[in-house]
Amino acid sequence: MNREDLKKEINTNITNSQRQPKPLRKLKKVNERPKTTVVLNEYRGLHESPSIDISIGDEEERQKRPSEQQIYHGLHEKSGAKSSTSENKQKSKRKKSKKDFIVKITSVMLSIAAIITLCLNMPILWYKKSGQPDERVSILTYFKRWQPTIEIEGELEAPNMELNVNTDIVSEEFNDGLDLPQLIEGQYTVLFLGFDEDVENTDVIWICQFDIPAAKLNILQVPRDCSMLYYTSNPTTKMNSVYAWGDPDITNIQRVVNCVQDCFGIPIDAYITTACFDIKNIVDLIGGIPMHLDNEIIYEADKIIPAGDVKLTGEQAEWFVRFRHEWLQGDIGRVQNQRRFMRAAMEKLKSISEDSRLKLYSYLNTIYKNKWIATNMSVEDLSKLADFGSVLEMENVSVDMVPGEDAEYTADGVTYSIYSIHKRATIDKLNENFRPYQTPMLMSDSNIVEFIEEGNYSYDLYDDMGMDFEELEHATEPLRDPDMKPGWKED
Repeated sequence: MNREDLKKEINTNITNSQRQPKPLRKLKKVNERPKTTVVLNEYRGLHESPSIDISIGDEEERQKRPSEQQIYHGLHEKSGAKSSTSENKQKSKRKKSKKDFIVKITSVMLSIAAIITLCLNMPILWYKKSGQPDERVSILTYFKRWQPTIEIEGELEAPNMELNVNTDIVSEEFNDGLDLPQLIEGQYTVLFLGFDEDVENTDVIWICQFDIPAAKLNILQVPRDCSMLYYTSNPTTKMNSVYAWGDPDITNIQRVVNCVQDCFGIPIDAYITTACFDIKNIVDLIGGIPMHLDNEIIYEADKIIPAGDVKLTGEQAEWFVRFRHEWLQGDIGRVQNQRRFMRAAMEKLKSISEDSRLKLYSYLNTIYKNKWIATNMSVEDLSKLADFGSVLEMENVSVDMVPGEDAEYTADGVTYSIYSIHKRATIDKLNENFRPYQTPMLMSDSNIVEFIEEGNYSYDLYDDMGMDFEELEHATEPLRDPDMKPGWKED
């Protein structure tokens, strides 16, 4: 058979097959087959097509099957449990988004903190202080140097006294580590003045010297009746009148500072002044002062502090430090009694500092804000001193009084009761306790005027009254004068 005949035969077969299709195989009816169900618990791989119900049964039978059977479950899943793959992915996304959010917020906060820190430390403000050149400082430095109450009393002038620094101790390398604006490295001296209700007479005069390397605080009490003949125009010549009656060409505070420096040879670095009614506010602010009183104190008929363990309120504290009527030694008795208050107040401040330094700083801020004190110290200086004082041991805090005795001074036919200073005993005490980094003071270095000459002293009872705060814990009240007891008071 040639190629053309073969081609014709193939075409003929194709045509016949198209015309006569091959019959299909006969299929059985569905309802004639036995009912079957697909076992859904068979394993199907992860990448298999979704499960499809291919059971060939009645519609009614398919509806009876639980809906769970139409959901694919792996071989190791519990029967009837839903697939958790999608849920895990959603949880993972939520955790990731929460973590990302926290990271972003933290980054933003750190960036803001860095910017604020940078701004606070940038030299963008001009700082001006009398006697010093202007300089550009940061906001943080400006706040540290801030003197919120300086306008009340003013700045101090440079001392006109010879400092007589002991160069054998205070060398160029000597540094006490406290970084305060000191006239003499190692010591920092604060003059504390407490006014009467008229804010005119300084009835409380304390010279508080911090010996920083030795971790000590030495306090010298100056009786208000000390005669300061060359420093006041008041006929009484008393020390408490120098503030109001001193040299009219200088500020009030400078009058007292000059008097102290010229007579006692102690350079004054800073001052703090307060009035009796401000003491009341300060004591109330810190929650009172716990004390033990041997006997009740009757300041006035309706102003009584009971005996025993008491917590002095601000009002009672004012009565306590001003009370003098019944003391046998008058104002000297009051000076002695003030020591007990001083120790109790320091104990309270130490407890506040140990409890919370932030609380102590907040109290200082409130005192500054309300101007309950006046000082030339900056916020930073006062904070440093507060920190230093809060860690002092009571045995390293001592208090003494200017030696002397009672005397009389007559001017224009009027006789005044004064306190005549024992000059040599005073200078010996100053050299021993209040000039740790200065050379010894000579008699000629002091402007103290004695009204009773050495050798004619009536007594030296007050020449040695020093004690530390540890001894003060058990100190009793000064002697009382029975004749000064109120007539209505029962024994």
